[in-house]
Amino acid sequence: MTKVALLGTGLLGSGIAERLLALGNDVTVWNRTPARAEVLCRLGARLAETPAAAVRDAARVHLVLLDDATVDAVVDAMRPGLSPDAIVLDHTTNAPIATAVRTRQLQHAGIAYLHAPVFMSPAAARSQGGHMLVAGPRPLYEAVEAYLTPLTRDLWYVGERPDLAAAFKLFGNAMLFLMGAGLADVFHMADALGVDRAQVLGVFDRVRMDTVLGIRGKKVLSGDYSTSFTLTTARKDARLMIESAGDEPVPLVHALAVRMDELIASGHGGLDLAVLAKPGT
Repeated sequence: MTKVALLGTGLLGSGIAERLLALGNDVTVWNRTPARAEVLCRLGARLAETPAAAVRDAARVHLVLLDDATVDAVVDAMRPGLSPDAIVLDHTTNAPIATAVRTRQLQHAGIAYLHAPVFMSPAAARSQGGHMLVAGPRPLYEAVEAYLTPLTRDLWYVGERPDLAAAFKLFGNAMLFLMGAGLADVFHMADALGVDRAQVLGVFDRVRMDTVLGIRGKKVLSGDYSTSFTLTTARKDARLMIESAGDEPVPLVHALAVRMDELIASGHGGLDLAVLAKPGT
C-alpha cells in the first residue's frame, strides 16, 4: 500500500483517484470545492481541508488541476506538508514554457517533479485505459515506473526534456480539436445537402483518414512539396464546400480557405497541398 495524495477531483482527477483506490493505495484527496470529493470518500479516500494536509506523509502526489496558475498556487500551498522524499506527478495540461520553468524551480528547491499529462477520459482513468506521457529526469521516472504502469494502458516516457510531454499533449489535443471541428463542418455540409449524418461516417469507414494522415505526414517530413493535389485545386474544392453548405456553419473550411488564398497570392498555388505545412510560409 502506497500513501498517495491527489489534488484536484474534477472528472479526470476523480477517475484517477478511483483507480488508485481500486489498486489498494491509501488515498487522501483535496479539492477547492470539497463537495466534489465526497463520492471518493465513500469509496475509501480521506478528504483533507488544505493542500498541505493532503500531502502530509504522502510518497506520491498527483496534481490534476485546471492550468499553470492553479498548479503554481496549489504547489505553493502544499509545500509546508510535502515530505522530502515525495514525488510530485502533475497530470495537468500545462504550457510547455511554464512547465520547463516550473520543473527547474522545483528541482532547485529539492522537490521531485515529473510532468505526466494524459490522453484519457474519466472512464479510461478508472479502468487502466488511455495514454500517460511522462517527462523529466530518467532516474525519477524509473522510481515511479512500476507505480504508474497500472494507471494507464500506455505509459510513455518521452525523455528528460521537461517541456516535451506538455508539447506532445498540446499537439494531440490540437489534432482532436481539429478533427472534431472538421467533422462538425462535414456534418453541417451534409445537413445543407440533405444527406443523413450516419452516411457521412460511412464515408470515413471506407476512406481511412488515418492512412491519409500518415502519407501526408511523411511527405511533409521529407520536404516533398511536389504536386499530387495542387493548392489551387484544393482551394476550388474549398469553395465548393462553402457553397454547398449554404447557410450552415463551416468555420474551419472558411479559415482554411483564407490561408489558401494567402499562399496562392504568394506564388504557391502550383505546389502540393502539403505546402500548408512548409516552414517559413
